[in-house]
Amino acid sequence: MSGEMSPTGKGSGPGSPPELRASHADRDRVVEVLRIAAGDGLLTADELDERLEAALSARTLSELIPLTADLPPVSATAGVTGVPVKDVVRIEQVHSAAVERVGRWVVPRRLELAVTFCDVTLDFTDAVITQDTLRIDVAMTGKALTLVTRPGVVVDTDGLQLMHSKIKYRRDPADSEAPVVLRVELVGRKVHGPVIVRPPRRTLGQWLLRRPAGA
Repeated sequence: MSGEMSPTGKGSGPGSPPELRASHADRDRVVEVLRIAAGDGLLTADELDERLEAALSARTLSELIPLTADLPPVSATAGVTGVPVKDVVRIEQVHSAAVERVGRWVVPRRLELAVTFCDVTLDFTDAVITQDTLRIDVAMTGKALTLVTRPGVVVDTDGLQLMHSKIKYRRDPADSEAPVVLRVELVGRKVHGPVIVRPPRRTLGQWLLRRPAGA
């Protein structure tokens, strides 16, 4: 119906973009955040019940975002209590297999990449994030440096010096509405090979249905 209001208070007339639908994974992440916040004493039992009910019945991302907007980044992203976080992790590899950090890996406070002719992939889709900033010191020659983001993860490449290299930054439409939970700062030098920043890839079914990854 023309002129109908969306959950964000914006009109959803014929010229308005459609609301991004929330996936089961999106709802599960919010539920996990709420349970951790309640365990930390940030939410009362009544607030937890109310927000859990809203999260489980949410149909769009804009309905989920307000449920965790007033919670600190640590509670909103850690997902695991008592996880040891390293201050610095250094990765040194030369002409070897690809370097991958995927799945449920713990993001350190600083990451040093001293890599020559090895592909590097850092996938933040299911990563355990316990602070709001990650600094990556890059000393990398050849091959590709790929960062897979998720809503709330932004990448700052202003401090990265490029030599015979270029940056390909593709943003997820959901990022414009999601609160920032992790800022990744790339500094140092990248020689040859691209720097790729992208959201998770969609499956064939999601692509055919024009749904975001994870839906």
